[in-house]
Amino acid sequence: MNVLVKQRIAVLGSTGSIGVSTLDVIARHPDRFEVFALSASTQIELMLRQCVQFKPVFAVMASESHAIELERKCRDLGLLTRVLWGASAITMIASHELVDAVMAAIVGAAGLASCLGAARAGKRLLLANKEALVVGGDFFMQTVAKGGAKLLPIDSEHSAVFQSLPADASVWASQVDKIILTASGGPFRRTDPLELRHVTPQQACAHPNWVMGRKISVDSATIMNKALEVIEARFLFGVASNQIEVVIHPQSVIHSMVQYKDNSVVAQLGTPDMKVPIAYGLSWPDRMASGAAALDFRAMADMTFESLDSHGHKQRFPGLQLAWSVLEAPSGSTAVLNAANEVAVAAFLDGKIRFDQIHGVNLETLESVATAIPQSLEDLLALDALSRNAANRVVGRVGV
Repeated sequence: MNVLVKQRIAVLGSTGSIGVSTLDVIARHPDRFEVFALSASTQIELMLRQCVQFKPVFAVMASESHAIELERKCRDLGLLTRVLWGASAITMIASHELVDAVMAAIVGAAGLASCLGAARAGKRLLLANKEALVVGGDFFMQTVAKGGAKLLPIDSEHSAVFQSLPADASVWASQVDKIILTASGGPFRRTDPLELRHVTPQQACAHPNWVMGRKISVDSATIMNKALEVIEARFLFGVASNQIEVVIHPQSVIHSMVQYKDNSVVAQLGTPDMKVPIAYGLSWPDRMASGAAALDFRAMADMTFESLDSHGHKQRFPGLQLAWSVLEAPSGSTAVLNAANEVAVAAFLDGKIRFDQIHGVNLETLESVATAIPQSLEDLLALDALSRNAANRVVGRVGV
């Protein structure tokens, strides 16, 4: 009789939307997975409930004060989970010898060090943190290759591309013509560009299709998330930047497509539920139940598509073109763009700049920061800090 060995999973960012969905999928398959470690930023009560349910060996909080409070609560409940804190502890659990797979769902460049740690340790790395690859670029991919890690994209778009490509990566270059990423258009797909100056954080975070965190919701509203995904696709799949296109697909049913040299197109479809790519990443190369609802084609009224050249989208979403600009610019420019955008989005959410000023902050930061080819994590972190300082200066000057 074959005995299925459970995979031990570390979930980084377990209290965010991706982390919660990951644990939901894991809970559906207790015979296949066990939670070895969890990490979170500040949500102590949710982390405590996760510790009660999954009984991880380690739980890591961002700060010492949060860790002390969580540890006290765990001890009161008789939990044996060891509570740690800080970036080094997150990297430790990501690279721990007993971990088989790492769900990397920490938002932003803050997740870079732990992703690199998992890559060096040769883990199955389920990458939901697009910024780690956008910042790390070629250096990140080289680390994955050297460590013998298996990198599996969890973004719905990149998972869709991965599922639509041949299983043999060696034939991608000879068979693939282009990658087509779909974008929903977010909540302002039909908003007059002149009205975007009045957008509130609450409006920007109200995505019509997906339930996401605040930062990625704003990125979806500006379509900067798609700019980051273009960059991510360039590094993930090794295609040239001019082989990546974006088309607006408001229904979010087709998650992305691959067009082949014979002009046939392979697409992946599904409901807008992140549990689908999460389940595929966990089970690859197999498939298993995700808990997501199935598509009902009988109830589907239509599927429509819009070019970025139509309906005033270029004026509405000026940041998208920055993806191709930074991919053609000196190495490190993608890291500058990511840092600037994180600062700009945070400033918007804090009421320091208007929604329509996010692009200006990104553009001016790119123009003001000189880059050099990053050779190490330290180089990347230094470039990230330099770019954030420059972006904060722009915010301070143009802020409302």
